Amino acid sequence: MNSFEKILLENKAWSEEKKKKDPEFFGRMTQLQKPEFLWIGCSDSRVAVNEITNTNPGDIFVHRNIANLVVHTDLNLLSVLQYAVEILKVKNIIVCGHYQCGGVQAALDTKDLGLINKWLRNIKDVYTKHSAELDLLPHQEKLDRLTEWNVKEQILNLSKTTIIQKSWNREQIPELHGCVYSLKDGIMHEIIYMDHKSIVDPLYKYELSE
Repeated sequence: MNSFEKILLENKAWSEEKKKKDPEFFGRMTQLQKPEFLWIGCSDSRVAVNEITNTNPGDIFVHRNIANLVVHTDLNLLSVLQYAVEILKVKNIIVCGHYQCGGVQAALDTKDLGLINKWLRNIKDVYTKHSAELDLLPHQEKLDRLTEWNVKEQILNLSKTTIIQKSWNREQIPELHGCVYSLKDGIMHEIIYMDHKSIVDPLYKYELSE
């Protein structure tokens, strides 16, 4: 049996176990989703969203990419964000990074990694912005602190979008939560919070007609 065949067997076993414990489970899954959360997280396989938050399918709308970035030219991310905010009306957005992030580690290297160089450039920019602080730290502390700064910058990037600003003006939601997850103990800590009362840099604050 190869690894993919094992995945299919595990899927069947999971399905049967779910139906045994909760006969209505899959019936509920066919209904409209109404999650309260959008999760923007890292693609790292060790950070399983529903498992680490102890939530069920349908509770969290999820977008994942390398190093949990919010890039203003990323149409994939922006499409997910718009759908979550304007259609699903999520009340909370979580940007969750994690320590020992390969993307953050790679961003401090100068090795040519091909196409991913362009993506990691965003983390290098975060490092450059905070280098006065980061350069004083030992290597591992520097990586951990850069992970935290990266999360904070992505929350700020969310607040700079017209998608968030329009929703804040109309409905005073969503709340933005920047968190870092520790692989060592499984705990997630909030390190930055913003809501409709938060101050957005005037240069990025749009004059909205609605």
